[in-house]
Amino acid sequence: MVEAGHNRPPFGAPPPPPPPPLGVARGPLFPPQDQLQQLHYCIQSNPSWVQTTILGFQHYIVMLGTTVLIASTIVPLMGGGNGDKARVIQTLLFMSGINTLIQTLIGSRLPTVMGPSFAFLIPILSSISDYSSRTFSSDHERFIHNIRTIQGSLIISSFIIILLGFSKAWGNFTRFLSPVVIVPVASLAGLGLVMRGFPQLANCVEIGFPMLILLIFLHQYLRRFLPRFHHMLERYCIFLCIGIVWAFAAFLTVVGAYKHAKMSTIQSCRTDRSYLISSAPWVRIPYPFQWGRPIFRASDVFGMIGAALVSTAETTATCYAASRLSGATPPPAYVLSRSIGLQGIGMLIGGICGAAVGITAAVENVGLLGFTRVGSRRAVEVSAAFMIFFSIFGKFGAFFASIPLPMFAALYCILFGIVAAAGISFIQFTNNNSMRNMYVLGITLFLGISIPYYFWSYANASNYGPVRTHAGWFNDILNTIFSSPVAVAMIIGAQLDNTLDAQEAINDRGVPWWVPFQDRKGEERNEEFYGLPFKFNMQYMPTRFPMPTRFPYRNRT
Repeated sequence: MVEAGHNRPPFGAPPPPPPPPLGVARGPLFPPQDQLQQLHYCIQSNPSWVQTTILGFQHYIVMLGTTVLIASTIVPLMGGGNGDKARVIQTLLFMSGINTLIQTLIGSRLPTVMGPSFAFLIPILSSISDYSSRTFSSDHERFIHNIRTIQGSLIISSFIIILLGFSKAWGNFTRFLSPVVIVPVASLAGLGLVMRGFPQLANCVEIGFPMLILLIFLHQYLRRFLPRFHHMLERYCIFLCIGIVWAFAAFLTVVGAYKHAKMSTIQSCRTDRSYLISSAPWVRIPYPFQWGRPIFRASDVFGMIGAALVSTAETTATCYAASRLSGATPPPAYVLSRSIGLQGIGMLIGGICGAAVGITAAVENVGLLGFTRVGSRRAVEVSAAFMIFFSIFGKFGAFFASIPLPMFAALYCILFGIVAAAGISFIQFTNNNSMRNMYVLGITLFLGISIPYYFWSYANASNYGPVRTHAGWFNDILNTIFSSPVAVAMIIGAQLDNTLDAQEAINDRGVPWWVPFQDRKGEERNEEFYGLPFKFNMQYMPTRFPMPTRFPYRNRT
């Protein structure tokens, strides 16, 4: 007994060290990083002017696909011809350049290209349908009447977005979005655009699929065999791919490969079917009320307001992904309010100048930041100059706008995927082993895909949305909102995350990490990344938010 007692550890000896966490012996653990470390240039660092110019032109090429696709979709339905389509594309490019400069200089300050939004298609198609039974003297007169109605609706709906932004209401709402909600919201900014990826590529597999394979090979594999050209291939291989595949498509067109193909294949594959070069004017500057006096109809205005709210949600989600891929910290609430307010002003200018749709942050260009590993703000500002230049000198811009759309779709298959991955990376700031977080994430992500898929499938089959009451304006609002994966995820995620044990799971949700970034003085890097380039002493420009007394992310003491 005495001998056994001598084997006991002496009084006060330190306890044995705890066992290492499960899995440590199998590999390293990677701590969370609020800024990506593998970028060649972050938001504030700039390549040489030559490289910046080339990267800016690449941003311009990437955003062309969405612009041309939207114009090619709605202009024929409105009664417009090839000349009208060329002028619509010029106007959209001009407004994209103006709004991109506004956002990069005094808006979000993130390297985001502002381009036309697909969210406005539903109310626009509804407005076109309302005029389908009316008689016009010509198709061009029908087109003018339709676009003047769109002008009026954009002008009125823009004031709602201006009010949301500059009243700080949108910034206060984003405070309720914890990292658990940001994951599905930001990832669906890319995943929600799956129909613009391979389904669009499949319209012409013989040029779309080679484009996709060549892009992956040059970007990821060839640079391993040619280390001297590593950075060049990583940043500029898009130009090489477009040149090779575009030449191949032109060869197929010349040899008559599509002589006996169906009309949809001819439109997608041939390089001489856009008719943009022949119909675009040499020089033309978009000007206010170029199509005539706007037409204001209440039913169309309400539907456009729904689309404007969706574009606001999509811009916010894209900004979160852009901050990640440009090496910045997450955008604070006051920056998002400032950005949305200026987006509303951009929509107002677009409505006055006759833009066919509203604007949003271009997801594909945010994906390009990660693709090239260059998050420089200056490169995006240079791209805005290219947009304005080619919108004015129409013949030159029409040449690049005639790139077949399946080639753009191949690009989007990669760029949208990068944006989705950037959104998923926010999960590192939450407790991945929390069943509560799994529940919120799983339901938000699944319904964010499933509900819009149902709305789009129903609309494609029936030519109208599932919500069909006697009030057309009400139908357009709900059909537009629930057709957007980002908007659905934001609604469902914010509701679940703030009502299911929100205070008890405050650490699991990543709120202690998230809160400092939401206030101007909460994180010293906020002013570094999002401060205005010059002192702005204007009361209506939101610069800070007072902390509410019952802030949802703070422990109540």
